[in-house]
Amino acid sequence: MNIFRELRPAISLVALFTLFTGLLLPAAFTGVMQLALPFQANGSLLTRNGQVIGSALIGQNFASPGYFAPRPSALDKPYDAATSGASNLGPASAQLLTNVKANIAGYLKAYGAGPVPADAVTASGSGLDPDISLENALRQAPAVAAARKLALSTVVKLVHQQTQPSFLGIVGTDHVNVLQLNMALDALPPA
Repeated sequence: MNIFRELRPAISLVALFTLFTGLLLPAAFTGVMQLALPFQANGSLLTRNGQVIGSALIGQNFASPGYFAPRPSALDKPYDAATSGASNLGPASAQLLTNVKANIAGYLKAYGAGPVPADAVTASGSGLDPDISLENALRQAPAVAAARKLALSTVVKLVHQQTQPSFLGIVGTDHVNVLQLNMALDALPPA
């Protein structure tokens, strides 16, 4: 009986904090975020004609020449959010060097001779990055314009409209969300 009297406050506190930190606090945060930032709180889902076609936070694999291509995915099943993760290949890895060389060859074949942006041949840390650099998007623009039979100036203008600047002008690089860019491309009137 004495032991129960001594354990009761500890058991009560565990139950109280479990209820507070496990249920009430998360429910309050969820409610506030639903009111303040509903788009972000619901996964930043992008829709077309009422249908969800993806999230602005997770890359998608666009393989058609009429679309901008994302950066390579390090995942076995490209852009599968259920298996998010990096390749964990270090800078001295022979496999990484082989992958990058193959990606460079594929990029040059698809977009012609010229500089190859680093994000066009290397995967992101999560393997799900939805963005590419402005340099990469502009390098792909001529091929996308040709595949869609659009004026290059129209496609380049669209890329610049979709460009998100680096944070405070110094952190990161100017970048473009591939899904949003491709959605804007699909919204253009036919040539």
